[in-house]
Amino acid sequence: MEAVLKNLGRTVELLAVAAHSGVVNEWDEQTVTRAFHWARYCEHIYSRFHGNPVIRGVLEKQLQLTNHSLKEALPEYNAVSFLDLGRCQDLLLLWLLNNSALPISIMKMLFETKASADSTSSNYEDVRGLCSQIIQCKSACTVLRPLLDVPSVGADAEVQGEMLMEGLGTALSQSSDPRRAEDFLSSVLQEFEVAAEHLCPVIAAALLTTTDSAAQTAAQDFLLDWLQSRRGALQHVCTALPSKVLADLAKRHQKFRDAFCKLLKRWASEMEYRLTEGEWVHAATSSAVSLQKMTEHYLTLFEACPSLRTEIEDELKAQRIADGDYDVRGLSVWGDILLALRK
Repeated sequence: MEAVLKNLGRTVELLAVAAHSGVVNEWDEQTVTRAFHWARYCEHIYSRFHGNPVIRGVLEKQLQLTNHSLKEALPEYNAVSFLDLGRCQDLLLLWLLNNSALPISIMKMLFETKASADSTSSNYEDVRGLCSQIIQCKSACTVLRPLLDVPSVGADAEVQGEMLMEGLGTALSQSSDPRRAEDFLSSVLQEFEVAAEHLCPVIAAALLTTTDSAAQTAAQDFLLDWLQSRRGALQHVCTALPSKVLADLAKRHQKFRDAFCKLLKRWASEMEYRLTEGEWVHAATSSAVSLQKMTEHYLTLFEACPSLRTEIEDELKAQRIADGDYDVRGLSVWGDILLALRK
């Protein structure tokens, strides 16, 4: 029992370090893996002894002693209760993410979703599984806000989107220099062009999470600016995500709505009619951009933002008139989009 009490005390001290110490700046993946190992150990202690009043009392006494000494050393420290031991991995993850000293390399590890085939794969799967568990404990974790209103982009993407906002918010709050936040985004999303299928849902979930503070709103605005400033990023998002998710983004963010509408018009202007195929095709992209897909985008957008319909249809009419105001299919992409919208 003495060894159990000793390990319990050291693990609680480890949680305090994860939450409040700059020492985490020196942590590597192996250190993080060991930390989660000890967090799982505490969850095992809780599972084994929570129904044993005698041993539970001894463990709670050890927690009181450790909490007292930590509070003296770290005034901002929040005491760990016996019930907290049952979600020790959740606490470790959340407190690490809120520690501004956490290295970007470790942040990337926590965002990792594809386990490698080598011996480290289980470590990544442990963290990935932990991310999924956060959904189950969100009512008890004040750092994560409710995810129930986020459109269906996948459970992993929802949690990782929330983590992305937490990390970006921390980077913005710790420095007035925007380069820290830019470095964070570039590091986490550095494979954006080659992994858009995975990263776009994460970005969408991040932008659709509920914000309840000015800092969270600022983080979403920063991410929107980043998308528009990074060459091709917005186009990747708009070709990879379903129309419904794009419409929800447009409804939530004026900045995204304006950029999305502008992109749709640009795509239309870049299309050409191929007589051999009898349809409009986009010269610069694959089948991801087609007249049918653009029509779907517009219709879903009108459903989410009804006030846009008249404005956009008036713009399409003006463009059709500029092309000669023909009603013959294949002569004006603007006219053909209008016809498709009115079917």
